[in-house]
Amino acid sequence: MSVPTRLIDTHLHLIYRDQLTYTWLGSEPTLSRQDWTYELYGAEAHPLGITDCLHMEVDVAEADFDRETEFVRGLAENPARHIRAAIANARPENVSFAAEVDRARADPFVRGFRRILHVVPDAVSRSRTFKENVSRLAGTGLTFDICVRPDQLGIAAELVDACPGVAFVLDHCGGGSASRPELFTAWKAALGELARRPGIVAKVSGVIGTVGEGWTLSDLRPVVETTIEAFGWDRVVWGSDWPWSAQRATLSDWIEATHRLVEGASETEREKLFYRNAARVYGIR
Repeated sequence: MSVPTRLIDTHLHLIYRDQLTYTWLGSEPTLSRQDWTYELYGAEAHPLGITDCLHMEVDVAEADFDRETEFVRGLAENPARHIRAAIANARPENVSFAAEVDRARADPFVRGFRRILHVVPDAVSRSRTFKENVSRLAGTGLTFDICVRPDQLGIAAELVDACPGVAFVLDHCGGGSASRPELFTAWKAALGELARRPGIVAKVSGVIGTVGEGWTLSDLRPVVETTIEAFGWDRVVWGSDWPWSAQRATLSDWIEATHRLVEGASETEREKLFYRNAARVYGIR
């Protein structure tokens, strides 16, 4: 099997505790032990073939939203780092979001926004203000990443329906896990319903975080294959979810696992998953 010569990581998190405030970090003992810098990531990522990456917001304190983007922009100025763009944190439930969209449209480094929805009441993303604000992204070239639990996939579908023309990305296979058959069946049905909407692509990422120690390919395969089957090869992108994934496996483990899970696909299909779709969706040259 030939390996694609390019690999775009659409979901890299960086943690610099002396630069930004991470209010949630105290509840993550494994991650809070150290900084998770680009140098640490790049030392493993570059030899594995990762040629480009997008920094995904790390849910910093709201006062640090702009500071996070500027800090990552500074890191990206060094060509030895392969950071091409950033996905910024956002609060579409606030009227101020309109101004954020205007600023992002004038800033080629920002390619989209994310609001983690599983940490807030469902009413937040169902509000009229939230939907109207997300709708502002239509036609702008800016994406909106959706991060939800499996039981919230219906809410994700509502949001997509309410915002025609917006380029949505579903993070982490919609939280799917094969650990419990009854929950997997419900997730698969909801994922398939969401995938019927052409305005959303799925990110093959975060799957490592749903499995326990001693996982095997058979633990990952049902989620990855179901996601690709539901969305099709033209609507899937790949992400590392580093360093969250590092709590279960090395970056090398996840990349090797992904290659093995799609080894039966054609070269063109693998290229779509690993870089062609991401370049199109996020505007990476």
